[in-house]
Amino acid sequence: MPYESQVFHSPPITVTESGRERCVGFELEFSGVDLDRTAQVLQQVLNGDITEVSPAQREVHVENAGDFRVELDWDFLLRTAGKSPDEDWVELLSRTAAILVPTEVVCPPLRLSRLDDLLPLVDGLRNAGAVGTEETLLAAYGVHINAELPRQNAATLDAYLRAFSLLQWWLMEAHQVNPARRVSPYIDLYPEVYVRQLIERGGATLDEIFSDYLQHNGTRNRALDMLPILSEIDSDRVRRAIDDPKIKARPAFHYRLPNCQIEKASWSLAGEWNLWCVVEELANRPEDLDDLCQRFMDASAGLLGLNRSQWLQTVDTWLKDHELV
Repeated sequence: MPYESQVFHSPPITVTESGRERCVGFELEFSGVDLDRTAQVLQQVLNGDITEVSPAQREVHVENAGDFRVELDWDFLLRTAGKSPDEDWVELLSRTAAILVPTEVVCPPLRLSRLDDLLPLVDGLRNAGAVGTEETLLAAYGVHINAELPRQNAATLDAYLRAFSLLQWWLMEAHQVNPARRVSPYIDLYPEVYVRQLIERGGATLDEIFSDYLQHNGTRNRALDMLPILSEIDSDRVRRAIDDPKIKARPAFHYRLPNCQIEKASWSLAGEWNLWCVVEELANRPEDLDDLCQRFMDASAGLLGLNRSQWLQTVDTWLKDHELV
């Protein structure tokens, strides 16, 4: 699916309820560049200051942007690096893990108008030797996009959930998700029974959104993980349903589908963001959203349910006819 890869598209809603510009955060996983070299690249291209948090983590502070975290993406190593009194052992473990464990850059939430600041960051890491998803069948490196919720109400949540649910199979193809990531448990799509439930309600209360989502998606391992948003609204309700300390409350969608193909000159964060913006556009076109919902219900009727290859063709044609791609 062709798309502009170097220009960040603007979503239809660019400000929050308070009138503040929406923010977006990105997380990149890759290998080929170690912890210190990654921090140095960020320092150079973003004009930041490096702080060594632990042998497994660095922070690069950028004025008027925030702290960019650079870390080895291994939970055990991070916990050990923060607690073990034997710093020599931790340092050795960090160096050994660098061979097997991806480096992760976690960007702070940036205003939509500042996303272009990330383009030289990707170029700098590529030039330093960073390689992404296709480097290994084991790590299945990816990019996570954390787009701030424009409105914190049931109607907005319902619209985005329906929009993503209708597009999820198309997005898997549009992102050209790597086979290793497709078979991993980390980016599972919403089950079809949940999608039908969303659409059949024809709108949902906040209580229904919580109930349905937690019933069918009681895990962080979804292509669109809504647990951070739901935790931001009612953390106690989420914790009662899911015992997972890794769930972090924040008013942002946690979109986990894109590959990280940082080694390719034609690839950029803008291209992956622009595909997410198709969800943004559909969620904010009520009549079009209702139309595609009805088409889904028609296509999934019968004992066999949805024919996914036919639905992919339907969605692709429909999006082009409605000038969404």
